[in-house]
Amino acid sequence: MPRDILFLLKPGFSDPALPGQEFYCWHCALMEGVLASFPHLGANLEVRRIAFPRPRAEVIALIGEANQSLPVLVLADDAPGDLRAASHQGRRFVNEPMAILDVLHRRHSFPPAHP
Repeated sequence: MPRDILFLLKPGFSDPALPGQEFYCWHCALMEGVLASFPHLGANLEVRRIAFPRPRAEVIALIGEANQSLPVLVLADDAPGDLRAASHQGRRFVNEPMAILDVLHRRHSFPPAHP
C-alpha cells in the first residue's frame, strides 16, 4: 500500500547564516507534537526526519528543488483529489502546516485541531 511521506527537519540544527546557535523548526515541532500525542495513529504514514542543510536531495527527488521547505507532506498516489495540494510533475504535496494537520486528520485519523 502506498504511504504518504511527512518530511520534518531534525531538531538541534545550526544555520551558517546565524553562527553559534542551535535551532529547531517550530512548524516541524508542531507536527512532532501531534505525532507524539497520538502514537497509535498514522500507521500508513511514513515520517522522514532530515538534516537542515540544502539541497535536500530526498525532497528534491520527489517534488523538485523549488519545494524544499519543511515540513512537507508528499501524498501517495491514492490520495483523494479534493485535498488542497500543490503538484510537481504529477506528484502532489502539502506544504502549509495547518493544511498538513488537516490531511493528517482526513487521511490518517488524527483528531482535528481545535478551532
